Amino acid sequence: MELLPDSPGCYIHKNKFGKIIYVGKAKNLRNRVRSYFRGSHDTKTEALVAEIDDFEFIVTESNIEALLLEINLIQENKPRYNIMLKDDKSYPFIKISNERHPRLLITRQVKKDGGRYFGPYPDVNAANQTLKLLNRLFPFRKCKLPENKYCLYYHLGQCLAHGEQMPSRADYARMTEEVAQFLTGHDDKIIDDLKRKMQTAATEMEFEKAAEYRDLLQSIATLRTKQRVMAKDLQDRDVFGYYVDRGWMCVQVFFVRQGKLIERNVQLFPYYNEAEDDFLTFIGQFYREQQHIIPNEVLIPKDIDKESVEYLVDTKILQPQRGEKKQLINLAIKNARVSLEQKFSLVEKDYQRTQGAVNNIGKLLGISTPRRIEAFDNSNIQGTSPVAAMVVFENGQANKKEYRKYKIKTVVGPDDYASMREILRRRYGRVKREGLPQPDLIVIDGGQGQVSSARQVIVDELGLSIPIAGLQKNEKHQTHELLFGEPLQVIPLERQSQEFFLLQRIQDEVHRFAITFHRQLRSKNSFSSKLDDIQGLGPKRKQSLLKHFKSMSALQEASIQEIAEAGVPYKVAEAVHQKLTKEKEH
Repeated sequence: MELLPDSPGCYIHKNKFGKIIYVGKAKNLRNRVRSYFRGSHDTKTEALVAEIDDFEFIVTESNIEALLLEINLIQENKPRYNIMLKDDKSYPFIKISNERHPRLLITRQVKKDGGRYFGPYPDVNAANQTLKLLNRLFPFRKCKLPENKYCLYYHLGQCLAHGEQMPSRADYARMTEEVAQFLTGHDDKIIDDLKRKMQTAATEMEFEKAAEYRDLLQSIATLRTKQRVMAKDLQDRDVFGYYVDRGWMCVQVFFVRQGKLIERNVQLFPYYNEAEDDFLTFIGQFYREQQHIIPNEVLIPKDIDKESVEYLVDTKILQPQRGEKKQLINLAIKNARVSLEQKFSLVEKDYQRTQGAVNNIGKLLGISTPRRIEAFDNSNIQGTSPVAAMVVFENGQANKKEYRKYKIKTVVGPDDYASMREILRRRYGRVKREGLPQPDLIVIDGGQGQVSSARQVIVDELGLSIPIAGLQKNEKHQTHELLFGEPLQVIPLERQSQEFFLLQRIQDEVHRFAITFHRQLRSKNSFSSKLDDIQGLGPKRKQSLLKHFKSMSALQEASIQEIAEAGVPYKVAEAVHQKLTKEKEH
């Protein structure tokens, strides 16, 4: 560690498999890399450090060169602990097609096809809203019908590409210019024209038409509110603001197009370096990797190194100190702070719903915090196709990779207690033999009898000291009581508490998992039993038919040819068809 230079450069952290998990830059490599292995860190940085098995470094001539190298290394290796932006779609444009009867379209590709393109719009919803309004204002073609066929829009006066009095090319050119005027904020002429038409219609007592003009004016006003003018110079610019708290950063980018705030981009991510350094990395990826359109100006906060941004983005970089542009940056910073506060609020609520509930369950039962809970339930109908299921919750959240299904092998008839003993014996016998991790709490879906059966296996037979609780339902099959202790006692639970809701989720989940497995097995068994005693139809061919037809009813409706196409010989298909036809007749 001491041999590291105190020069600027990039460092590359790797895991035990030699895979790059993090790339960072530093003005002083020795101090930065050493900081990872000294002192205390927050949870996310501890997770990173725990995975570091090796590291490399690359010395650069300057901090700017280190920044550019870092961005290239991230793009090439995509380390999972680095900032990875995912929105790689291109921006939408509004297009007027180059046809005899032009159409207004939304497209993400700008081609040299003679069409006129307006945009780009950072958000497709903004483009759709604008297009919807333009289609009501201008009678461009809206259908693909020939000129002698009339569409609904023709009768509404919104499509004039039919009939004898069709717009000329000069008319379409005029409408195209009006669209361009509207999209650049010069909509006063259109608004004045609509007001005049509304007043004329009202004077002539054509109130429905007047109401239509009024609605159009309201739509324009709404669109103006969403795309409010932020600058009088009609420039395209991106405005960056960021806020950091508790090891997390939120970056807000305001897209100002033709002087209007059209949309914003919000990104939240953990940062591991200095906030200013990771913000520079974000900008580099924003324009280089994701290829966002570079505007005429980029506004950045005053604490960011302007020279570094100029190396990253080939446009005019400004750090305004006052006025309207400074207010835009302040607005972006304020929004970043609000977004981060909302995230922490949601995280706190999620913690109370999961880990907080787990902690409280441990306190209620007088045991250590049950970070891993394994829950069991049986399912059968009159003892047919008996099954059981186990679900696992870790730190209050379902871990579906750990779920297990069990077919009951030794129990005859509907005996829930014996079935519970069998699956617990199989599960925890293996846990004991193979030294697998034990749960902190076992939850049995049932009352005193089921819990007693569980204790016979877990404690008496296997000698394991794992706490066992029962969840008892009421007559409406809803989670009602938590049973625990020896002798069993009802543990008081507030019905509106997060620990009650967690136990309810666990009970509902294990029941759902068990009954779904039972239904699948019943369907499969029913399918197989009806195909018994057919010569040439063994288990594999039955499975092939089940996979192809999905259900017995579908197989019964199939022809011999269709059955053969499912992967069985034609003679066997005839035999299957004959047997199922006889069953249908009876």
